Amino acid sequence: MDTMPKPLTRRQMLRCCSTGFGALALSVLLADPAYGTRPKSETASGGRAAPRLPHWRPRARNVIFLYMEGGVSQVDSFDYKPLLKRFHGRPPGEVIGKLEATQFQEVGAILQSPWSFRRYGQSGLWVSDLFPHTSRHVDDLCIIHSLTSRFPEHTSANYFLHTGVGIQGRPSLGAWSVYGLGSENRNLPGFIVLNGGVIPSGGIDCFTNGFLPAIYQGSLFQAKDPPVANIRSDRTPPRLQAAKRDLIRDLDRLSLRQIGKADAVESAIANYELAARMQMEVPDLMDISDESPSVRRQYGLEAAYEQTRQFGRQCLVARRLVERGVRFVELTCPTIPGISRWDAHFELTKNHNLNALATDQPIAALLADLKRRGLLEETLVLWAGEFGRTPFAQKEDGRDHNEFGFTVWMAGGGVRGGMTYGNTDEWGYKAVENPLEMHDLHATILHLLGLDHTRLTYRFSGRDMRLTDVYGRVVKEILASA
Repeated sequence: MDTMPKPLTRRQMLRCCSTGFGALALSVLLADPAYGTRPKSETASGGRAAPRLPHWRPRARNVIFLYMEGGVSQVDSFDYKPLLKRFHGRPPGEVIGKLEATQFQEVGAILQSPWSFRRYGQSGLWVSDLFPHTSRHVDDLCIIHSLTSRFPEHTSANYFLHTGVGIQGRPSLGAWSVYGLGSENRNLPGFIVLNGGVIPSGGIDCFTNGFLPAIYQGSLFQAKDPPVANIRSDRTPPRLQAAKRDLIRDLDRLSLRQIGKADAVESAIANYELAARMQMEVPDLMDISDESPSVRRQYGLEAAYEQTRQFGRQCLVARRLVERGVRFVELTCPTIPGISRWDAHFELTKNHNLNALATDQPIAALLADLKRRGLLEETLVLWAGEFGRTPFAQKEDGRDHNEFGFTVWMAGGGVRGGMTYGNTDEWGYKAVENPLEMHDLHATILHLLGLDHTRLTYRFSGRDMRLTDVYGRVVKEILASA
């Protein structure tokens, strides 16, 4: 009686087909910590930034954080409040009631939005004329109208947005993400900040590793070329560079044998090795000459406004970074002469028009490009500032800080598109429906990355520390169905 031949396994097929070249490729992949074996020691072949298993199946593999520093006005962008037009010019105490903050030094009249609002997309979400390009993508956006902060001034609010604590020195969201998951590209840092020129209030501590090992700190890439100092090694022969690295590595390891385990020395070794690999990777990453003319135009690289071109390049590089497996990419806004970030204490119209002109087209292009390439499903895009702005004027034509209710949005990476969550009152002043704290936002982002925010901890100063401290809940209502 004939028997059926036993089917080949995948590895048997790779060994037999095409003279075994498939098995050769497989062996190379399995030797890479991004795909197969893990290094024997933390400082070898990827080290502490090597990929790790999440707590559950992630919806997002990467995060792009579009950081709108200074505080975008929610009532002039995504939170439509028609009563502002009706009561324009009236004292806020007559209609809003008691103002529950002490930071408002120059409270003016109710201020209507200088921009018109329209409904867009199949979802019919409201967006102002401030964002004509982003408005075309509302069906991909999950717009949260009810985020709150605990801090009314920039420095503490920036720390709170990034680290969940209003003081400096704590690990940022990007650092926690790479600590929990590692990165899939051993030649680039797992957490990269594309700096448009505006270092936020609070400085680089917004991107710090805090008490986590130094390998998780955000690496600052400048908007200019080269983005990192000494990244090109044209003047030093490769053999001499390798000899220098070997000498430094041997000296560091000798120190380790003498003093025992030391995080600073181990991190230094890992950083030296990473810096050497970056010299091979970064020049190719930043060379966008291989991008098509249509893609370059879409991102605004040929726009008349210099800051549009600058931010467009940042957004394009962000896409190239997530394509290469970088875990967390953050973008800061470009420097615009004559205005202070989105911080519109006066000349609201000029401030927001110029900031939107710089960022709107590139952000829309990023969303479209990620979607076209099939990357949006696994890339979580976050658009957020540290707080919003008041519905009443500061002086005559500005708005003050408002931490009581403001808007952020997310797209891709497992969130539901074409929806809003939460709401502010009829003035856009305070969150009254489903108010969220920063810890809730952080918990939800970690959840989408496959991480349980209550289990992602690091032992420091006798306590298991976490990004969300003892707070935070996952906002399941905004998650897309699996």
